[in-house]
Amino acid sequence: MDMILGILRAIKEREFNSSAGIDGGIRKAAMLLCVVGFGWVDSVVHLDLINLLPKTWQAAADLPKVGLCELFGMLFTLFEVASVLKNLVLCGAPVPARLKKWVLEFLSQMTQELPDGPETKVAADDQR
Repeated sequence: MDMILGILRAIKEREFNSSAGIDGGIRKAAMLLCVVGFGWVDSVVHLDLINLLPKTWQAAADLPKVGLCELFGMLFTLFEVASVLKNLVLCGAPVPARLKKWVLEFLSQMTQELPDGPETKVAADDQR
């Protein structure tokens, strides 16, 4: 989904971005390779990292043990969800105003990926 939205955004902006092209593909392949590799490490070295997660995540995950594979799998999933939301907003998809505002605020505070454009000026104006 992230690749598709990234490509649509690249078409709209007429330039490639971090989700489309070889960089996005390499990043996604590296994430999958890390999860597989950490799964192998977890089978050899039995680590339990559940205490590194916030209590709410522990309750939501409901896992008896969290190894490197599960921990990084959760983090990679959150990263991809944020990227999908970013591309949804930036490619101009119909997104509820409240979600759009939250995504734009999150991007402006946490990343340098917020391009200058009419859809991003709304978030900047709302913050003032």
